[in-house]
This record gives sequence, C-alpha cells and structure tokens, in this order.
Amino acid sequence: MKRIVWSLLTLFLFLFLGARPAAAEQRFIVRTNQGLPAVQELCLLEACKVVGSLDGTVNQLFLITTSDAIDPQAFLAILRAAPGIVDAEVDQLFRLVPGLTHLTTIPNGLWQRGLVNYSGAPVWSGYVNQPASEIVRVAEAQSEFKVKGAGIVADIDTGVDPTHPALRGVLLPGYDFTRNRSGASELADFSQPIVAACNNCQPAYVNQSTAAVLDQSTAAVLDGSPYAAFGHGTMVVGIIHLVAPEAQILPLKAFRADGTGYLSDILRALHYAVQNQARIINMSFDFTSYSPELARAIGYANRNNVICVASAGNDGKDELVYPAALRNVMGIASTSDIDTRSTFSNYGDVVWVAAPGEEIVTTYPFGTYAASSGTSFSAPFVSGGSALLVDLWNKTNPHDAAGAIAHARTLSPELGHGRLDLVLALGALRHRKSSGQQVGSDR
Repeated sequence: MKRIVWSLLTLFLFLFLGARPAAAEQRFIVRTNQGLPAVQELCLLEACKVVGSLDGTVNQLFLITTSDAIDPQAFLAILRAAPGIVDAEVDQLFRLVPGLTHLTTIPNGLWQRGLVNYSGAPVWSGYVNQPASEIVRVAEAQSEFKVKGAGIVADIDTGVDPTHPALRGVLLPGYDFTRNRSGASELADFSQPIVAACNNCQPAYVNQSTAAVLDQSTAAVLDGSPYAAFGHGTMVVGIIHLVAPEAQILPLKAFRADGTGYLSDILRALHYAVQNQARIINMSFDFTSYSPELARAIGYANRNNVICVASAGNDGKDELVYPAALRNVMGIASTSDIDTRSTFSNYGDVVWVAAPGEEIVTTYPFGTYAASSGTSFSAPFVSGGSALLVDLWNKTNPHDAAGAIAHARTLSPELGHGRLDLVLALGALRHRKSSGQQVGSDR
C-alpha cells in the first residue's frame, strides 16, 4: 500500500510541479531504516541529489536537495510515503542572535589587562577576576573540590580563534561544517586578512552589542551584517575555559560569521560531538521551531551519556525555544550581577537554572578580549561547571549533572532551580558519589 501511495504522489509531483527549471535548490533532511542505498534509489526516481550523511557512523540520516520549483510540502509527502523512509523535514536556516543592545558601560575587566597565569596560559586579570566568576564561585569551587575540569566540551557555534594564547593549549582541532573540512577557525570567514588587536587601544564597539579591545579600523570592518556574529564562538569558548581551564574544548563550526546556520549542520555537529567522545555539548543558540530530528539527536547524545546545555533565549518572554526546551537539555537563563533576571532573558518552563549573562568579559578573536551580554554567555558557565562535575566524578551522566546543577541559589520561580552555584553543585554530586543517592531529577 505504501508503494502505491508513493507512486501516486510521485505522478502528481511530476505532472503539476516538476516541469519548471530550477533557479536554486531546496534542502530536506531524510531518515531511513535502510541506509544510503534507499535514499540513493529514491533520488534516482525523484530527481533529487544525496548531499551526504548527517549522523556519521549511524548511517540513517541524510541531506538531500531538489529543485526549488518543487512545492516543499508536496515533496515531503512523497518522501514520507517512499519505501524505507521513516521521516523527513525541511532543512531550516537559522540565525544565531549574537547580542542585544549596546553595552551601557565598558566593564572594568576590559581595562584590567595585566597578565596572570591561568592553568599555564597568560590571560588578562580582568577576565579571571570578573564579577560573574565570583558570583558562581569559580575559584572557590576549583579550590575546595580540587577540580579544574575534565573531559571534552564540544561547542556548536561560529568557531574559535585557534591562536588565542588563553585557549590554544586546550583546543582540539574541531570541524567546520560550513565548509566541510577539519578545523573550526572563525578567522576563515574573512575574505581578506585583518590583524588589528592592540593592547593600548580603548575598547571599541563591534557587532552593535560587543565591546572588544581592537583598533578602530577592525571595529569598523566588523560592525556590519556580514560579521554580525563574528567572535561569538570564541567568546563562548572563553567562558567554558574560565570555569574549567583543564577541560579540552572541541569547537564545531555550524554557523557563519553572519550568524546563519543550517539545521543539518547542527545535526551533523551533534553526532560528531558524540562520536568524538565529547562529555558535554554547549549550544549557545535558540530558535522557536521544533525539529523532530533535533530532538532525536539530543536523545542520541543523552543515550551516550553526553550532558547537553543550551541558552534559553533573549526575547524576554515566557516562551519555549529549542534546543533548550527539549528533554534532557539544561536551558540557561541570564541574571544580573545582583541576582535579578536580565530584562532580555527568557524565563519559565524553558529554564533549568540561570547564570550571570550581563557584560561578561571573555576571549575574542585576534588574541584579545571582549565583553557582551546574553543568555549565550550564561550557558557556558553551566557547561564549564559540568566539566568540573566530570572532573570530580568521571561517571557523571546527564541525570547526575542536571540534578547537581539544580542545587543552586534560589531566586524567583521563573528562573527554574535558581542561579548557578558551583560550590553547591559540586557538593551535591560529592554527596551522591559517597552515598549512592540521587542528586535530583533531570528534564
């Protein structure tokens, strides 16, 4: 019966939709229970093209393209009725929102440029000693529990500056899914080289929301839509490193400098992280569209004991955004330095805990530092904290991590379990380790 339905739908598409020339292409994510041959056979009949696998060694998920003259909903119906095809969805193009409004002040940390040693790397003192670090008790947690982070933390983002002095000792090569090649350098997004960091410069505003220590010509180049999200990945990775300086970081570039990224590349990155032994995946992005395949990829990570963390979004609403709202993902809201919800931060059911997210000082491309605000910069505090949990107890799984992180400083109910407190979280896990009791509940 399924073959008969498929044949009728195919005939409909050919007669009514398939005769026009294509000016571009449409992208579809297809799941099969019969491997690559089933998708190849489908595309021979339907004039589509198999671009490649999205799930690595699993070999059940593929990206295909077809003419943009085809109605996508009609083609989805054909895909779902085809023999061997379990499910299909349109490959959505998402936009990473790099920041919010202009910073009202330049954080003191961008003026505190004296170098200090941080786990063997020279870093600015304003980066290590910023208020957010003190609020979540980074130094106290590291000292009391003798942890500096362990395991691999994957960050799905715009990439990273692989030459940054603070980061290069812990960075793994990673992968660039936007170009299908090894390495995840943000610097590759420039069509022409620009090198413009200078230690004596005043911070300049870039990307409309980020203040970075760059010369004015570099800031001018970056202040535009082609580079709207440039530096986002390096900033997020810097916060993970601040909390867990001895954890290895796997940068996975699924977004371009303008902030755009395909769902298919996010799915590839998730499977790549799991298959390359990541213990934690940080996702400092959000979108309002639910994706069945994104939910399946998170489930795949969870079954492989990978801890997943995502930002709760910057719309200032009680709304569900993904991946933060998915089961077994810790959604992270933003708080101010006085433990109030940031006005831009989402709240409600999407939130597991909150963490500081205003004027966070962190690493930036060209070996320098920047400050920005957003839940993008709250989530990596929890991802780094999860690496501390793994250091304390190597058997820490997503359930353990979520339960431990839930031991937080209580704030308003709209912020889930409260504001991240690394000392409380590590203490809860140590109790779990010694007693065998549950730390708490997962999502």
